[in-house]
Amino acid sequence: MSVGDWILTYLITCIPLVGFIMLFVWGFGSCDQPSKKTWAQATLLWLVIVLVLWLVLGGLIMGIFMSSSNMF
Repeated sequence: MSVGDWILTYLITCIPLVGFIMLFVWGFGSCDQPSKKTWAQATLLWLVIVLVLWLVLGGLIMGIFMSSSNMF
């Protein structure tokens, strides 16, 4: 893939819903470029990891606020 192809790929992924859908298309569809397929799968894996960490951290913070509000 050329630099221009990667720039276009990145720009497409910057569009909120379209980019997310395209990651699935590139990652699990019949993509001609193996490097784009692997990149899309790795990006989706990172999104899952960040989402899980965000939920765990958010739950911990909410738990701290809820427990401290009951003390007063």
